[in-house]
Amino acid sequence: MFPYLPNDEGSPPSHWPDYRSTVLRSPRQAPLAIPQTLTEVTGPGDWGRLMGPAMLDLTTQHKAAPQGQRIVVTGRVLDENGRPVPNTVVEIWQANAAGRYIHAKDDWPAPLDPNFTGVGRVITDAEGRYRYVTIRPGAYPWGNHKNAWRPAHIHLSLLGPAFATRLVTQMYFPDDPLIEIDPIANAVPMPYRQRMVSRFDIDATVPNWALGYVFDIVLKGRDQTPFEDDHDDDH
Repeated sequence: MFPYLPNDEGSPPSHWPDYRSTVLRSPRQAPLAIPQTLTEVTGPGDWGRLMGPAMLDLTTQHKAAPQGQRIVVTGRVLDENGRPVPNTVVEIWQANAAGRYIHAKDDWPAPLDPNFTGVGRVITDAEGRYRYVTIRPGAYPWGNHKNAWRPAHIHLSLLGPAFATRLVTQMYFPDDPLIEIDPIANAVPMPYRQRMVSRFDIDATVPNWALGYVFDIVLKGRDQTPFEDDHDDDH
């Protein structure tokens, strides 16, 4: 267990020169506190009804199965005291097995998969648990520096009781050598960076069907998962 730091040193800074786009988009002045209105601090009580049927299985959204290694990702959303946080929307988006997004700006010559959109959604149960099925995404190049490759990762966006409570993070995979040389991942210092790395779990693995990974998300406190102040939809 690591002591809780009030200035939250485990979260990535807005300005991280090794991640070149933050040089231009990070704030230059101290943030201003703007009182939130009632519509910002309250929200719908039934996310499921508002957002439609949850998309728990990203591998069954099209006519055929997508290419790649099928995986199951499961975990819990917890508060600073380790208590479950129910009714939390977890949005998912990712690249396909070749490391390509269905995005107008993603034009590197990796194949698109007509049977994989890379978007899903799940809502935590009464015990704060979530589970979804997808394929392991591939690594991909990006123009940050010479020979730059992003490690395989899945983007996760969490929505609490209101839209203003949105938090965004990335989940990485264990034993990926690209994590250690990735400027985005390295914006989070050790040991906090390890909180963004899932762990392989044989109990979550489905025999003859899918590998299992566990990724718990802690919203705040000394064990908090690092979250992004802002995010880049491409990376």
